[in-house]
Amino acid sequence: MDFVQEDIYKLLVSFLLGAVIGTEREYRSKSAGLRTMILIAVGSTLFTILSIRVSSDAGRIAANIVTGIGFIGAGIIFRENNRVVGITTAAIVWVTAAVGMGIGAGFYAVTIATFIISGLSLVILAPIQQFIRRKSQIRNYKLVCPYQRKTLKFYEEQFKEHDLKILQGQQSRSGNTITGTWTLQGSEKKHDKLTKQLLNDPEITEFDF
Repeated sequence: MDFVQEDIYKLLVSFLLGAVIGTEREYRSKSAGLRTMILIAVGSTLFTILSIRVSSDAGRIAANIVTGIGFIGAGIIFRENNRVVGITTAAIVWVTAAVGMGIGAGFYAVTIATFIISGLSLVILAPIQQFIRRKSQIRNYKLVCPYQRKTLKFYEEQFKEHDLKILQGQQSRSGNTITGTWTLQGSEKKHDKLTKQLLNDPEITEFDF
């Protein structure tokens, strides 16, 4: 089995597209960056070329590429501060593999279109995503106060005054202190106002946010 000149071009195109995607991830300091995306794109292209050349059932090897990429994507996703991160990078890994497979199979037009659409999603939609997050954020708060035979309902009233929605709340007493933990949803500006007020509250002995 001999490689033809077009196969070399396919690998070079995959290298270029993977490098562009990887540069964007590297710029944002994500776990899967420049080298990872290049290797995924080029590797997927080569596997697709080989599956077409050596197997009568090219789809079988291609399906295994998707399975393998799933393991890589699962390793990128992890939990941090009670939230799941890495999902976008895992999705980009998946799309990068698809781009490599498309180039390897010779479907240049649809693959380039997918690459452009994915790139626009990362660049153009990022400011929109940030705007939405400023308007609606979910933060966790923990307050510790001296126990005075009363609950921390006073602070829950403050949350409502700042127009913050209580998604979850829990209070517990340990010795001479009472601890409250809440999950609140609201705009970034309202969260900042509440944080400033709680930081200046002399009754609070411990404050995590």
